Amino acid sequence: MPNPAGTTASAERWFELAFRRSNASSAKLDGCFSRNVSPETAMSLVNAANRFLASDPVAAFVADDRRLAVRGERIITLPMRHAGARQVALRYELVGAADAPVVFVAGGISAHRHLAATVDFPEKGWLEGLVGAGRALDPAHRRLLSFDFLGADGKLDAPIDTADQADAVAVLLDLLGIEQLHGFVGYSYGALVGLQFAIRHAARLAHLVAVSGAHRAHPYAAAWRALQRRAVALGQLQCAEDHGLALARQFAMLSYRTPEEFGERFDAAPEVVNGRVRVAAEDYLDAAGAQYVSRTPVDAYLRLSESIDLHRVEPAAVGVPTVVVAVEGDRLVPLADLVSLVEGLGPRGSLRVLRSPYGHDAFLKETDRIDAILATALRTSGETA
Repeated sequence: MPNPAGTTASAERWFELAFRRSNASSAKLDGCFSRNVSPETAMSLVNAANRFLASDPVAAFVADDRRLAVRGERIITLPMRHAGARQVALRYELVGAADAPVVFVAGGISAHRHLAATVDFPEKGWLEGLVGAGRALDPAHRRLLSFDFLGADGKLDAPIDTADQADAVAVLLDLLGIEQLHGFVGYSYGALVGLQFAIRHAARLAHLVAVSGAHRAHPYAAAWRALQRRAVALGQLQCAEDHGLALARQFAMLSYRTPEEFGERFDAAPEVVNGRVRVAAEDYLDAAGAQYVSRTPVDAYLRLSESIDLHRVEPAAVGVPTVVVAVEGDRLVPLADLVSLVEGLGPRGSLRVLRSPYGHDAFLKETDRIDAILATALRTSGETA
């Protein structure tokens, strides 16, 4: 079985990465090491790499000191809960030491497969503060797997259930030859997917960390999202769907953060601009809306927003040890709902509560505190805190 790490790189790139270390002439090819490689052996390895890549798009993972990151894409047919069998793309990224425990990481509906910058993919990721040397999610000690949610490309215009996302993760593990995850770390929407995975594929998961995600959508939050979707629909009626999507995102920013934070950041007198009153937070909201529109298809937002509201599971059905992280002041996922989740989990559940002015977005801001929780939750035998 090949090492799980799909790549779209050429054979030449594969060979280059295998021999990148200059001080030790060693290479790893499908689990075997070769030292003092002769030209003849080197050529045979190139040919082997060509044959391997030609026969299977999931190529061998080459481990070196740079903690190689690889990306891949697979097209599969997935039986979906509300939409029947659909052809979908699984776009993933895998980074970390080849022999390390695998942790799947998933974020909110605007997150994607790229967690943090690497040598191979230097662009900024969405989880930069929590991935890196010395962190619980250190690629030197964990293999970090992530993917783009189903529907994130805007091409799946159908109801998407969190169960569909969980099943897609299981298919991806099969394709990559990964039998079990050491951990599933889910933030916001990713926590909902993690709960579904822990129910539907419990045998393939050792630990779940669910941050700011409950077993159901709170009615207040669902109503808020319904109005956001109406803002998009109104924009579409006016042939200005980008404006509608930007407005929906601006509403979302108010629900993600807290009045306390806005009070600290935007406590300034309003201004009169071109005969209209403009309050201090509007520049921030405008920037957030424009940035979101630039990277998010409208159908992706609508269908993933709906997916949050479709989510509902029975806590007692979760089959793995689960750490639930709640934030006081989170208006989308209230503390009371997460207490109910932990009570339903019984002896498998534990609760950590954070106080933060960042509300639902605390997992992106309180990086040291979240990291400390992950370090304990994902500790393997023999590791110390």
